[in-house]
Amino acid sequence: MRRLLVPLFLLLGACLPVTQSETASRAAFEDSSLPPMKVFSVPRPQPVQASNADLVRDFMELSMALESGRALDSFTRFEGPITVRLLGDVPASVPSDLDQLLHRLRREAGIDIGITTSATASITINAVTRAQIRRFLPQAACFVVPNVSTLSDYRRARRSNRVNWSKIDSRTRLAIFLPNDASPQEARDCLHEELAQALGPLNDLYRLPNSVFNDDNVHAILTGHDMLILRAYYDPALRNGLSRSEVMDHIPEIFARLNPQGESLPPRRPARTPRPWIEAIQTAFGPGASPGARRAAATDALSIASAMGWQDHRRGFTHYAMGRIYQGSDPAKARSQFLLADKYFSRTPQAELHRAFVASQLAAFALTENRPDEAIALTGMSIDLAARHENAALLATLLMLRAEALDLGGRASAGTDVRLDSLGWARYGFGSDWSVRAKLREIGALNPLNRARGNL
Repeated sequence: MRRLLVPLFLLLGACLPVTQSETASRAAFEDSSLPPMKVFSVPRPQPVQASNADLVRDFMELSMALESGRALDSFTRFEGPITVRLLGDVPASVPSDLDQLLHRLRREAGIDIGITTSATASITINAVTRAQIRRFLPQAACFVVPNVSTLSDYRRARRSNRVNWSKIDSRTRLAIFLPNDASPQEARDCLHEELAQALGPLNDLYRLPNSVFNDDNVHAILTGHDMLILRAYYDPALRNGLSRSEVMDHIPEIFARLNPQGESLPPRRPARTPRPWIEAIQTAFGPGASPGARRAAATDALSIASAMGWQDHRRGFTHYAMGRIYQGSDPAKARSQFLLADKYFSRTPQAELHRAFVASQLAAFALTENRPDEAIALTGMSIDLAARHENAALLATLLMLRAEALDLGGRASAGTDVRLDSLGWARYGFGSDWSVRAKLREIGALNPLNRARGNL
């Protein structure tokens, strides 16, 4: 299981992209001349508003299968108190982010979990370089493995059934491999996704609009939906070794107890996501493919989405992929695809964060085309969403766009204040001093005033 490198930030203007996976080493931003890094202190998870029939289906598909689609014969989890330790050259931001995550897991999911320094920890979080991670999984930002504690353990066992998730009958010892030379946000995002999968479900589902158990990487931190899934996962009615049918015997009653309001809500029953669409999206967004291959993959994904008759966020995400593909070669076509993406995202409950990503793209177009009021409106609708979902990279991007739009609209003083506000969030979201400044230059290049003055 791993968090894939599928960055949502690519080309906003004519400059080279600066994605979360392209940031410099930690040393580069510890001595930054920029304002202090800002962090999110008070989680604001959205309450679950879902039918229990849908939650039962989510739970079964997440918990009783791997990402490959292979079914699992038995249910596995930790039993008893769970301990977590940090190992290696740990980034300065990770301990506090981990403390906050463990606090949420105890409070929201009811899991008995805490920090230890013991070598016998249930879960060992190894802070290693991205190069070490990619030596094993070239397309991964981070990953989690059963029955090992360190990278050397994994190196010895990697081709054995010892680290095969489908062969284990319980969870007693796991290792998470986290990048220590990435931005604080990328490290934190990995913490949330990999620790959640170390504890619970091993599958990801693109049909979920409001979950980190989804390879679209829209959600950076565990959502209310995810915490409810984990609370059900550790319900006393379940135990290691249960078969699929035995889990199904218990799980409806568990959700009826944990989410009583969901008993009366009608199910949405979104269609399954076919494997060819998943593979096409991963090619379109992932690393390594040529521009032609990306375009062909995005076109294939759109054909599949149309044939499936999707009207939800997956159709929107496919148009978003097409917009990204055309951004550098055909801006008008890209903008039309982003507008279509927004239309489908707007039809999907709990896809507001998806719309915020689209808003950043549409605001960039408005800024470039000398429509500052439109850019101000688009960013204004999305800034609080980015903050609520603790996505500092998106928040900083929106604030930078808003600052340029204010400048363009003749409100330079307000623009300066907003730009300054963006920098602390950018340090958390993008990390290094040079990457923050590159993002500033990239977005500044969209402003017609800067182009006219040669201030690029």
